[in-house]
Amino acid sequence: MNKTLILAKREYKAAVRTKGFIIALILLPIFMGGSFAVFVLLKDKVDLNDKKIAVLDHTGEFGPYLNRTAEYHNQNEIFNEEGEKVAPSYFFEMIEVNQNDPNQQRLELSDRVRGKEIHAFVQIGKNVLHPNPNDEQSRIFYYAENAALDNVRGWFNNIINNRIRELRLLELGIEREQVQDLFYWVSAEGMGLVSLDTKTGAVKDARQSSELQSIMVPYILILLMFMMLMMSAVPLLTAVMEEKSERIAEVLLGSVTPTQFMMGKILGSLGVSLTTSAIYVAGGVFMIRRMGMGDIIPYELVPWFFVYMLLNIIMVGSIMAALGSACNDSKDAQSIQFPAMFPIIIPLFVMMPVIMNPLSNFATGISLFPLWTPMLMLLRQATEVTIPTWQPIVGLIGILLFTFLSVWAGGRIFRSAIIMQGKKPKIGTLMRYIVKG
Repeated sequence: MNKTLILAKREYKAAVRTKGFIIALILLPIFMGGSFAVFVLLKDKVDLNDKKIAVLDHTGEFGPYLNRTAEYHNQNEIFNEEGEKVAPSYFFEMIEVNQNDPNQQRLELSDRVRGKEIHAFVQIGKNVLHPNPNDEQSRIFYYAENAALDNVRGWFNNIINNRIRELRLLELGIEREQVQDLFYWVSAEGMGLVSLDTKTGAVKDARQSSELQSIMVPYILILLMFMMLMMSAVPLLTAVMEEKSERIAEVLLGSVTPTQFMMGKILGSLGVSLTTSAIYVAGGVFMIRRMGMGDIIPYELVPWFFVYMLLNIIMVGSIMAALGSACNDSKDAQSIQFPAMFPIIIPLFVMMPVIMNPLSNFATGISLFPLWTPMLMLLRQATEVTIPTWQPIVGLIGILLFTFLSVWAGGRIFRSAIIMQGKKPKIGTLMRYIVKG
C-alpha cells in the first residue's frame, strides 16, 4: 500500500507542477462558460436595422391595419426611456396578388429577400377568418432566410391574430371596446414549490422558475464531471502506453507489483481531479453568491458530486489504464481511444431529454446503468424535480459493484499485458486476459 501511495504521489506532483495543468485550470472554465457568458452579455443585443416586409393579402383586409400597427410600433416601441433605439423599425409593402402565376410571384419575392431588398414576405390565405382544416388558404406563411428564429415573425404573429379576432367580432356586430379583455393575454408564470423552513418552521414562498437556471445548474455539474474524466481518467490510456513502449514500466515493475502500479496511476489522477474540481466548485460558489444568485446553488448535491466523480474516475481510469497496457505504440492507442471514449460521451447526447423529463422511464432506466449513473443520476438530482430516494441509493450500489468489477478486470488485463509486446489490443485478447489473468 505504501508503494502505491508513493506512485500516486509521484503521478500527482508530475501533473500539477506542469505549466499545462495551470493553463488547463485557467482555460477550462473559459471554454465551459464562454458560450454561456457570451449569451448573457449579448442577449439584449438585437439587430436594429429597419425591416421591410412584403405582404400578399388574399383577403384584402389587413393592409391599413398592418401599416397603422407598424407606424405605432415605430413611434412608441423602439426607443427606451433614454431615447436610445433598442428595436428595429418595421415597414409593410402591400403586394398585389398574382392569381395567374403565384409560384412565380413567390420566387420573385424570395429573390428580393436574398438580395436584401426586403427582410421577408408574408402570404395571408383568403380563408384565415373562417379557417378549414388542411386548407392552404386558411394558413399564413412567413417566408424569410431564417424564418424559424426570426423575431419579426413572432411580432407579426401576435398582431395579425389580434386583427383576426377583431374582424370576427365585427362580423358578429360586436365592437372591440365592448370586449377589451378578450385581447388581454395573461401568461402562466413558472413557479417552484412552496416549502417549509426546517430551522424556523415558517412557510417559504415559492420562487419564480427560470428556464435558464433550470438548465444551467444540471448542465454545469455534468459538464464539470465530464471535464474531470477527460483531464484525469482518459489520459491514463496514453500515459500507460508511453511508459510501456519506453520501457519505464519494466523498471517500475522491478519494485512494485502490476496492481500497485495501476492503482498508483489511478490514485494520482484521482488527486488531480479532486484538486481541480474543488477549485472550480469553490470558485463557482463564490462567484454565484457574489452575483446575488446564491439561492440556485444546490449545496445538498456537492457531496453527491464528489462521490460520483471519485467512483467514476476509478471506474473509467481502471478501464483506460488496462487498455493502455495492452497497446504497443501510439497507433494502437489511437485506434482504441475513440471506441473506449464513446460510452463516456453518451450521457452528453441524452442530457437534454433527461433534463426535460427526469422522471420518465427512459431517464430512470439509463441513469441506473452503472457506467452512466454518475453523470445522469447527478443530472436528474440537479433538476427541480424530486427524484425518488431509492433511485440514487440503487444507482450508488450499482456504481460500487461496477467499479469493483472494472478494477478487478482492469487489473487482470494490466498484469497480463503491461510487459507483453507485439499483441494487438483486440477484444478477444482482452477477454482472454480477464479470464486467464
